[in-house]
Amino acid sequence: MALKKSQLYSSLWKSCDELRGGMDASQYKDYVLTLLFMKYVSDKHAGKPGALIEVPVGGGFADMVKLKGDKEIGDKINKIIARLAEANELKGVIDQADFNDEGKLGSGKELQDRLSKLVAIFESLDFHANRAEGDDLLGDAYEYLMRHFATESGKSKGQFYTPAEVSRIMAKVVGIGSDTRQDQTIYDPTCGSGSLLLKAADEAPNGITVYGQEMDNATYSLARMNMILHNHPTADLWHGNTLAAPYFKNQNGSLKTFDFAVANPPFSAKA
Repeated sequence: MALKKSQLYSSLWKSCDELRGGMDASQYKDYVLTLLFMKYVSDKHAGKPGALIEVPVGGGFADMVKLKGDKEIGDKINKIIARLAEANELKGVIDQADFNDEGKLGSGKELQDRLSKLVAIFESLDFHANRAEGDDLLGDAYEYLMRHFATESGKSKGQFYTPAEVSRIMAKVVGIGSDTRQDQTIYDPTCGSGSLLLKAADEAPNGITVYGQEMDNATYSLARMNMILHNHPTADLWHGNTLAAPYFKNQNGSLKTFDFAVANPPFSAKA
């Protein structure tokens, strides 16, 4: 039986409750989404040859479950995530959160209990039955969390994601549709978590080649994870300031041209 969104939302917010007190709400995402990513890819890809994501021995969510109650759970979770990151060229992407940070998670028994409860919350989720393609469960959960993170931290939601309805309208405005070719390109110079690019790409049933750049390192990492979760592992995303140091250039130094360009705040001109 496929996991219901209501169950997922409830579990994710419980995990946020476990993190309250030691850090700003805007930092919850670093921990919650990392565990969400680990659980999802482990359920979908562990033990499957040729899978999109390699889940190495000692580098899956099941290894985290074995650590519940362990006095060194924080350090060992970091090492499990590092193994998965190294096996999939995701260093600096999924290993941003420090699960052994006593300043944010407490020390001693407090850290041990907090992380054990977090792992137990995600252990209760089962993504095996959810569709591998065309499944917006993770996208919806991601936006749900982003809305709450932004509200709790008092920061603009626009830093993290563009609402799905706005993304779909923008995709239609720039002309993405059923006749869009797979070799055509879409670019977001301020891609944030990648939600705008993903929703725009969804409007192209034949596929489209995805490019993006994002200045904030944590948000760029979320975008990389988001692309993998939504079957766009080859999306070409770059970490850097688009205005000061645009990455996508031609050999002669001129800016690369794309078939479609989207951004938040929106513009619809071809780039």
